[in-house]
Amino acid sequence: MKKIILVLIAVISLILILNLSLFAQNEKAANKSIYAELAGPGALISVNFDSRFFSDSQFGFGYRVGVGFDYGEYEHYYDEYDYENRTRYAYTIPVGLNYIFGKPNSPHAFEAGAGITFLPRKAEPLFFMNSDNGKASHIFSFFTFMYRRIPEDGGFSWRVGFTPIILTSGEPGILGTVSIGYVF
Repeated sequence: MKKIILVLIAVISLILILNLSLFAQNEKAANKSIYAELAGPGALISVNFDSRFFSDSQFGFGYRVGVGFDYGEYEHYYDEYDYENRTRYAYTIPVGLNYIFGKPNSPHAFEAGAGITFLPRKAEPLFFMNSDNGKASHIFSFFTFMYRRIPEDGGFSWRVGFTPIILTSGEPGILGTVSIGYVF
């Protein structure tokens, strides 16, 4: 599992380095952002990088990649009468594709996206912690539907919306999501 995490970190680093070097060569639009997100694909809280594939617009196809954290309490039973409350921690790696719709010269935009969140260990996110099916997973899929406030020349940005989530067991969930960040 550690090898998978190291490979993911190496791939993410390579994408960021290539993307930043292309940005330095062709500065046309503020279409990259770093943001902190509450709830959503990164579970409880996450830090994410988001960018468009084409540097000439802040709209269109792009990707997101991040690192998140989640925790929750559960009851661990030793037998029928003996149990203890425990806390489970989970680190998450949300990776996804998205499309941003908007009008030129307008800070208002709509984001629609989909992706997969990787969990380094077998665990379910906090919002599924009390599931009775017992099918913990290393991944879950997500969709994002967000209103975005994107300054045309960069600067403070925010997003708000909802994130439907589906575990590999098929169990669905939906979260309200909010994030703040910086566009450059």
